[in-house]
Amino acid sequence: MNEVKIGKVYRHFKGNYYYIEDIALDSENKERMVIYKPIYDRQDSKIWVRPEKMFLEEIDVNRPDNITGQKYRFELVKDIEKNYLK
Repeated sequence: MNEVKIGKVYRHFKGNYYYIEDIALDSENKERMVIYKPIYDRQDSKIWVRPEKMFLEEIDVNRPDNITGQKYRFELVKDIEKNYLK
């Protein structure tokens, strides 16, 4: 996994789903930033931004909070039928 796909849905390793709005560049260092929004109700923010490198980073599949068993922090979703959250 090496490039985020704009207009697609990704699942976070903690189970929530996010829609990718766009890619932006940091004005200081030109680092690629992912602009995304949750596909569920949140009170704190409707839009989020994270460095693309962090968005795509590998995580420990044995982390206690990795309820999906994912290899990456965010993974492209092919279907969203399984509800990981109770």
